[in-house]
Amino acid sequence: MWQAPPAAAPYPDEWLPALDVPDPAPQNRLTVLFRLLLLIPQFIVLWVLSVVAFLVTVIGWFGALVLGRLPVFAADYLSGYVAYETRVDAYLMMTTGSYPPFAFRVPEHPVQVGLRPGELNRLAVLFRIVLVVPAAVVQGLLYAGWWVVGWVSWLVVLVLGRMPQPLFEASAAVLRYRMRYLAYLLMLTSAYPKRLFGDEPGLGPEGTVSATRPLVMGSAGRGLLVLFLVLGLASGVTSSVTASVTDDDNEVKNVTGPLLPGPLLPGPLSH
Repeated sequence: MWQAPPAAAPYPDEWLPALDVPDPAPQNRLTVLFRLLLLIPQFIVLWVLSVVAFLVTVIGWFGALVLGRLPVFAADYLSGYVAYETRVDAYLMMTTGSYPPFAFRVPEHPVQVGLRPGELNRLAVLFRIVLVVPAAVVQGLLYAGWWVVGWVSWLVVLVLGRMPQPLFEASAAVLRYRMRYLAYLLMLTSAYPKRLFGDEPGLGPEGTVSATRPLVMGSAGRGLLVLFLVLGLASGVTSSVTASVTDDDNEVKNVTGPLLPGPLLPGPLSH
């Protein structure tokens, strides 16, 4: 009888997907001023890539149920996709002033994502879309809250020419959590998204690698993160009320809610 090949050996300790972003540095105020306009080509490319990623994820889901891990082609594409989107998000959120290249693998770029696709629990794969709901809610609230104050962040960086440390920490925490959420959703890791409020100093075995590995947050940064969550919740409640009122008036229903990860995935991967 045919048997599936053995899955890759698991890592001895749970390894969370890693995000490397350098310390906040001076940014060109002109590129800050026109940040959204500069990102329009990236949004278009990212939407196309998200359509392909959706199809690859569906195929990879069936493959992971059989093999106990993602097929190699799916792991390669989805790893590159997550890294690409994370670099776009990092530039959008002004945690870096380096424009993201139109490529999956750019080792020279300051924003790097570390992923180790490997063995997966088949039961967790089968119920992935259910298991990921709590993380989807958290990252949706974070993103919605960040966007509520996004114009303030933009104005601060425009005036100062750099991102203040507390704002950097909070934005990087949102960025990292979303990256880990995507990695789990796309079956690139078996580790559930965690450590939203940062790491303990010296937690990683490799020591200090970047400003976000480990991500050590101060009280101000954590306070901003809580503010994002509160504002995201308030935004969701407001959107729900608006949707109900508009629907009662037989007008177009407002479907913008806190579970949307952001404006970058308007296609099949909008969760």
